[in-house]
Amino acid sequence: MSAVNASSQRARHAAARAAVSREAADRAAPTYSISDLAQEFALTTRAIRFYEDEGLLAPRRQGQTRIYGERERTRIKLILRGKRLGLALSEIRELFDIYAATGNERHQLAKFLHMLADRRAMLHQQREDIDAVLAEIAILERDCRRRIRAESPPAARGGNLPDGAAS
Repeated sequence: MSAVNASSQRARHAAARAAVSREAADRAAPTYSISDLAQEFALTTRAIRFYEDEGLLAPRRQGQTRIYGERERTRIKLILRGKRLGLALSEIRELFDIYAATGNERHQLAKFLHMLADRRAMLHQQREDIDAVLAEIAILERDCRRRIRAESPPAARGGNLPDGAAS
């Protein structure tokens, strides 16, 4: 056998052993049913299946049964955090895909920082818009109150009754 073939064969065997080790580790790690995760995160099972349909979760299957591992549990936490921050599912998926493609957090974190900056800018703009609307509401309320006072009869305003009116 040539040195190249022997080296190639050793690499294949090492890869096969690593795959078996990963599979054994996956099976030894804690697992969760869809109901367990739904209860833990106050979600419906339908929502979890939707995240799976969107490519955000990939549970193992044993027949028709979904078996969720720590990876999916962590991803649900991240999905919910992203939603609280106002990120779209497509943005969350993009962050997951960056990590899957690069295998490290650096690119994922850089992208996340960019998304957070965009979100912050949008929230600041919304705050300015809300402040402007609140100021306009205050002006309209004052105007309405002024007009109500102007149209009220003197008695309703707490003034004296007109001459000849019975008390």
